Amino acid sequence: MPNLINVTYNQTGKSKNTNALGMREMQEKAYEGRTAQYLLIKAPPASGKSRALMFIALDKLKNQGLKKVIVAVPEKSIGASFGTTELKKFGFFSDWNPNPKYNLCTPGKEKSKVTAFLDFLESDESILICTHATFRFAFEGLNPKKLDNTLVAIDEFHHVSAEGDNILGQVLKSIMANSSAHIVAMTGSYFRGDNIPVLMPEDEAKFTKVTYTYYQQLNGYEYLKSLGIGYHFYTGKYFKKHPDKEMSALAEILNENQKTIIHIPSVNSAESSKEKYEEVNHIIDVLGVLDYQDEKTGVLYINSHKTGKILKVADLVNDNPKSREKISTYLRNITSADDIDIIIALGMAKEGFDWPYCQHALTIGYRGSLTEIIQIIGRATRDSNNKTHAQFTNLIAQPDAEDEDVKFSVNNMLKAITASLLMEQVLAPNFKFKLKKDEDDDDDENEDENTIKIRGFKLPTSQRAKDIIETDLNDLKAKILQDPQMLKAMPGNIEPEVINTVLIPKIIREVYPDLDEEDVEAVRQHVVVDSVIKNSTIEEQGDKKFIRMAGSFVNIDDIHIDLIDQVNPFQKAFEILSKSVTTQVLKLIDEHIQSTKIEMTEEEAILLWPKIKEWVKNNKGEQPSIQAFDQKEKRMAEALVFLRELKRKKALENG
Repeated sequence: MPNLINVTYNQTGKSKNTNALGMREMQEKAYEGRTAQYLLIKAPPASGKSRALMFIALDKLKNQGLKKVIVAVPEKSIGASFGTTELKKFGFFSDWNPNPKYNLCTPGKEKSKVTAFLDFLESDESILICTHATFRFAFEGLNPKKLDNTLVAIDEFHHVSAEGDNILGQVLKSIMANSSAHIVAMTGSYFRGDNIPVLMPEDEAKFTKVTYTYYQQLNGYEYLKSLGIGYHFYTGKYFKKHPDKEMSALAEILNENQKTIIHIPSVNSAESSKEKYEEVNHIIDVLGVLDYQDEKTGVLYINSHKTGKILKVADLVNDNPKSREKISTYLRNITSADDIDIIIALGMAKEGFDWPYCQHALTIGYRGSLTEIIQIIGRATRDSNNKTHAQFTNLIAQPDAEDEDVKFSVNNMLKAITASLLMEQVLAPNFKFKLKKDEDDDDDENEDENTIKIRGFKLPTSQRAKDIIETDLNDLKAKILQDPQMLKAMPGNIEPEVINTVLIPKIIREVYPDLDEEDVEAVRQHVVVDSVIKNSTIEEQGDKKFIRMAGSFVNIDDIHIDLIDQVNPFQKAFEILSKSVTTQVLKLIDEHIQSTKIEMTEEEAILLWPKIKEWVKNNKGEQPSIQAFDQKEKRMAEALVFLRELKRKKALENG
């Protein structure tokens, strides 16, 4: 199957260049917000969030009167990112020198770590590093006032949730309400994938936001030129040869000349064999024959079936502490692309895992969380001189009509495609949209090539709506793309106007109940326009620019919001999908959508009425059929039934 997404970048080097203080582009941007009491940094993997925190924390200690810094990370291995770091030699006023005594990301019992945490609060030391778990346990019974004049930095902030039983979320809320502590929250992805907000809107509004996009990061690299995101569907077991194929799905897709991380399925997923160690053995069998395992490093040396060369493989699925520590230590200290070829992992090698030489992140099994997908893709998007292309491939079980969980499989496939749609939005360059007022409004020296003017375009009026458009558009798209009704509407069985003017504003109202209708419409238009433009191609012909979107080829100077509202912003991925799976699978997807199709609303029926009249006129007075194969005709027929029923009810009410 071809990639759903192929993005190319300009290799400007900008995101890697440093200023006079030794800060990269993202770090400089974050440092500008250093005086905020609550700072939220949204930036992709490898953009330098750890060092950005060091710069901010040291400024708060020296120049803002704070006495202590607590850094909380999700797991022990990530604590190494906050170890001693030289900053002065690159131009900053101080180095980052935490006392190893208060680096609690080490082996040992949680009880002793909590004791060390409480000792730290009474000591003269200024920096402590711990896991989220240690932080939560230490907070039990702790008076939040003890954190006055302290900076609390939470790495991988999406682990927090506003849900009632999320302890880290409760701790954060208590700190904000009952202490003068400063908070820096950092995340490579603000999507949780479960529709639960990270923070409640009233708490989130207190944060100053620094957003650095994936596009800014990748476009500013030196070596990486392109990124592909693809899905590959298989039947049976991914590591077994299918009767109709020459090799297994894994063998077909795995290029052993690319440095690859293979993430095997969660043991709870349908794709898993339920035996994780056996699964590693199956993968090794696909690769070749085990020659030997190095006792000192834990590296597996495998003689390749395909080429006969020796492959160096790391097994991170084996959770025996001694074995895990050996191979983890080896991976932490590699200095060359030749040091390892393939890493096999389950829960590890996602957040905070740094293997810059990785070219291909191959993930087996559906991943329900957009956050997890973004984190995994981030493993392959480090800039390194051994690669010009990075690839993410998701190997997913194809729905099978004989399978009793066919609806579950179809849902997983739709959600996987949805995740790729969101990634396409995240990875594309950002556009600015303005209202085009009249013909003389064409030339403006201050406009760059990424500014597009649109007739009939609505601009936000409140600061709240402006902030949502400025910093939260991708988060909002994630919520829209995960909405169950939207998932069923996206393949094109619902009119684009219904998606754009009925379903999307409904979701916006649910996410931002504080917005008035004018600002809901402004945010809606920005979401739709941004999604459609990023899914389109812009072409130059002579001195004019044209935009090709959903079959239309329009002069960019003539774009009107009404034209954009006639485009399904999410259909492209499904069109690619329809060319890549069998007719039988498409039929299963269609049957599933029909069996759970969205309810008709009065808004949608009224919106469809002009189309119904036009359809009847074009078909010599014949009305659309509810048995029609064409989904749009069928939907118009359903709208007719709905409108007749509505008319009947109103006639009864008016008696």
